[in-house]
Amino acid sequence: MDLRDYVKVLRARWMLIAVCGLVTVALAALLSWSATPQYASSARLFVSTQGSTDDAQANQGGQFSLQRVKSYADLLTGQEIARQVVDDLELEESPGALAEQISASSKLDTVILTVTVTDPDPERAKMLTDAVARVFVAYVAELETPPGKDEATIKATVVDPASTPGSPISPNPTRNLALGLVLGLLLGAGAAVLRETLDTTIRTTRQIEPLVGAPILGTISFDSDAVGTPLISSLDTYAPRAEAFRVLRTNLQFIDPDVERKVFVITSSLPGEGKTTTAVNLALALAEGGEKVALVEGDLRRPKISEYMRLESAVGLTTTIIGRLPLEEAVQATATDGLHVLTSGATPPNPAELLKSEAMGSLIASLRSQYDIVLIDAPPLLPVTDGALLAAQADGALLVVRHGKTTSDQVTVAVERLEAVGARPVGVIFNMTPAKTGGGYGYGYGYGYGYAPDKDAARSAAQSADSKVGA
Repeated sequence: MDLRDYVKVLRARWMLIAVCGLVTVALAALLSWSATPQYASSARLFVSTQGSTDDAQANQGGQFSLQRVKSYADLLTGQEIARQVVDDLELEESPGALAEQISASSKLDTVILTVTVTDPDPERAKMLTDAVARVFVAYVAELETPPGKDEATIKATVVDPASTPGSPISPNPTRNLALGLVLGLLLGAGAAVLRETLDTTIRTTRQIEPLVGAPILGTISFDSDAVGTPLISSLDTYAPRAEAFRVLRTNLQFIDPDVERKVFVITSSLPGEGKTTTAVNLALALAEGGEKVALVEGDLRRPKISEYMRLESAVGLTTTIIGRLPLEEAVQATATDGLHVLTSGATPPNPAELLKSEAMGSLIASLRSQYDIVLIDAPPLLPVTDGALLAAQADGALLVVRHGKTTSDQVTVAVERLEAVGARPVGVIFNMTPAKTGGGYGYGYGYGYGYAPDKDAARSAAQSADSKVGA
């Protein structure tokens, strides 16, 4: 994936990223609200040597103090100082717990020590800091007094006593919310990229081409109204979905152009990819283009064409195969000139046996001789073998791939099922792709852009023409 692909992923998964950001901000707000406020009080101590009589001794004493300051910072946070403070103030708190509240630091190349005590109570924080500083001054004097001497060589002096803090140092809601938002956005972006990496569903035409080895003949945009009006014959002439099928009709003409009469099986990897509505609408588009078309309901297990076309389903393909009715009598005319439909007929107990029979081969040959194009709606390839058996008797299969549902593995296995019986995919129909916005021509692989005439302009032109005729 290059940078452009990552940008596309982030744009496509923006909702996931936003949700992660909101969740982490909410967690940060909850933690900030529920956390106990902590107050910090600090005191500063100056470490110096005593008894320096000249500049050389003063310089040596200063270096000695610098070395001692680093050790004193560790002593301040130790158990001994905390124990003495607990004893001095008669606290119920353990020395270990108090030691965790104490911190000490020193600036580089200085003899200034800063001791800080944090506590939920600001007054108590000040009291503890004063006590720690006082105990530490006495402790240094004790440590640095040589045996037999009355005066320490180094002393610590409180130069800035502790003060009562006015505001807590934690929690910091602004900082927590900002960090939560940044962390959430980063987690969301990572989750989006991971999900995209693990997602094997087909989302672009670039994913299809190497899997199938056949051209993409058309891309049908998702239409929420397709459930109520599945057929393009019920749509406006310039509806995007109708335009997409006309583009598919045009591209289909370039498949085996030297063959005058063609037979294609329309199938998919799994149910629910829109193969039946694609077959019906393609047949309607071909008939509207002047072709003589036969649409065969070859899905004997779940026949739907008769329902969409409102035709009789009692007689049809199975009736003709078993010889109970001639083909000419089983084929039904439709409201669209040039389109005839052979419905499934009665559902047999052995669909695969019927579809691979010699009678089925003879029926396909008879339809080929009578029609310009024969389209056979076949069952999906992965659940059953019917689709592959039909494709082996046709000129090839048109594979319907549903955007965002069909996976690359499913397409690969579907192609293998076709090749196993000597059939081949001759084209792909990318179905239910996200609708494009904006106007434009229905070009390329069949993006369903609308390009209807401007009704206001047409009305104005008509009124202008009427006025000229009247004059």
